Amino acid sequence: MLISALVNFGPIIIAIIMHELAHGYAAYLLGDNTAKVYGRLSFNPIRHVDLFGTILLPLMLILSKAGFIFGWAKPVPVNFNNLRSPRRDLIIVASAGIVMNIVLALISAGILYLWSHIEHPFIQGVGSLFWVNMVAFNIVLAVFNAIPIPPLDGSKILFGWMNNRYAQMYVNAGGRGSIFIILIIFILPMIIRYFGYDFNPLGWYLIKTSRFLISALI
Repeated sequence: MLISALVNFGPIIIAIIMHELAHGYAAYLLGDNTAKVYGRLSFNPIRHVDLFGTILLPLMLILSKAGFIFGWAKPVPVNFNNLRSPRRDLIIVASAGIVMNIVLALISAGILYLWSHIEHPFIQGVGSLFWVNMVAFNIVLAVFNAIPIPPLDGSKILFGWMNNRYAQMYVNAGGRGSIFIILIIFILPMIIRYFGYDFNPLGWYLIKTSRFLISALI
């Protein structure tokens, strides 16, 4: 039971926390110390875990066999007004989490290749599953966060730097954006499926794009 939890939940917690830390450290290096002041530049998972986004949602997706798993941690606080070059640095900070997940996926794929040479069957099997999950969860998290819907990073990368009132209103619609994401991933497909149709474009994007990238690595 402990090994199963470590293999299945360990990678996604690592992926989520490292994603948020990347945002915080990028902002810190570019002039904003808000995350440091609030104690969020920490590898302690308790400081980052969101009960729903980090634990309950991934568990629900695993149990429901949705075909993809993602989640989120408590967002690292960033004051974009403190950045030395706000428009440019906003794109860097917003991209940092996605880049971190891609780097972790690449590193995990390399470790997986080396791990396959371990002769002990139990250690080789458990470790290989852990590193496969590290690749998969980091790719899914990167693909998910690239979606240009607030509060996801893609919305800031595409619109956050614009000096436009409507663009800023869109990027800042965090809570409403989260509700919209849940609506189009879970609720709307369930309603459409009730009438005998299969329509889940966001789910298709996540599954197909993630599978393509994962298959390229392992």
